[in-house]
Amino acid sequence: MTKRSWVWWGLAVAALAGAAWAAKPHWAPEGAVAQAPRGQSNGARAIPVEIANAVRKQVPLKIEALGTVTPMASVAIKPRLDSEIVAVHFADGAAVKQGDFLFTLDSRSLEAQIRQAEGQIARDQAQLEGAERDVRRFTELVAKNATPVTNLDNAKTQADMFRAAVRTDQALLENLKVQLSYCTISAPIAGRMSTAAVKTGNFVRSADVTPLATIIQTAPVYVTFTVPQRSVPDLRQAIAAEGATIEALIPGDGRRATGQVTLIENTVDPATGMATIRATMPNTDELLWPGTLVTVSLTLRSEDAVTVPSAAVQVSQTGNFVYVVKDGVATVHPVQVSRVVGDESVIEGGVAAGDTVVTDGHLLITNGSHVAPREKKAGA
Repeated sequence: MTKRSWVWWGLAVAALAGAAWAAKPHWAPEGAVAQAPRGQSNGARAIPVEIANAVRKQVPLKIEALGTVTPMASVAIKPRLDSEIVAVHFADGAAVKQGDFLFTLDSRSLEAQIRQAEGQIARDQAQLEGAERDVRRFTELVAKNATPVTNLDNAKTQADMFRAAVRTDQALLENLKVQLSYCTISAPIAGRMSTAAVKTGNFVRSADVTPLATIIQTAPVYVTFTVPQRSVPDLRQAIAAEGATIEALIPGDGRRATGQVTLIENTVDPATGMATIRATMPNTDELLWPGTLVTVSLTLRSEDAVTVPSAAVQVSQTGNFVYVVKDGVATVHPVQVSRVVGDESVIEGGVAAGDTVVTDGHLLITNGSHVAPREKKAGA
């Protein structure tokens, strides 16, 4: 080889040796092992999750249902005479008390008939008094043998006829006064009025089908709903202990109306297996409006039970489960949810009081995952 060839071979070998030295981690000694970050082992990473404790406490046994507000009393106001309306004494939709005037009908014809009946009574009364005087006179004459007894008997018959005529006139007068009272229509119950179907100046008849107005009692009212027949025994016990209370929630309104169950229908519907329940609501503030659909929460009693936040309960193909955290490890525990009360689930088995369960972060963990508690998210 020439001198120049040896120089080129030397430069190539030097370049290869330099590249090999640069690729080797010269800061790590031979046989060194990479160390995991502190707090982790075997490459596991603690996943942040939100947690809560299972609690044993008194939990109310409730039944949720859909109910309807129904009035205790509803009266259709109809005329009992054929007459003209001369006055309407209420505003449409107004609240009225029992005895308040609602309508006034034309009473002039009846008033005239009453005066006529009073005149007949006065006439027949005067004739009766004359007949009674004849009876007294003939009685004295018969005692003196001055007149035949027949005259006395005739006088008594005449007096009896006039006496009967007076009674007839008085009965007629009383009937006319009753009819006159029908000319003033008053509220038979306290409640709230509907719109008046007819106004002043209309002629109404007793045979009319359409009522003049309708009055509905608004306080107290009923809330009617149905429950499964399996709940009837517990409900009957609660009613006997005077503990069957309900809350009625109106959709769109955060306020709640409270009341007491007062009736279980005497039969269960065989087609649906449901029993009709009626609760009495004071409704002094008229929060419940007749005909409104409400959500009913019926409390039967309180029971000692273990509860967890409902957010902790997950659903799989095999049933409900929760992640129980112990020593930083999340483990799947199958559970049986008895019922849900508010935002808490009542657990019959699978979790004990004091256990720590995961309430948020389930999608990031599996059975055996290492977890670490985190602060609850703002607004959650």
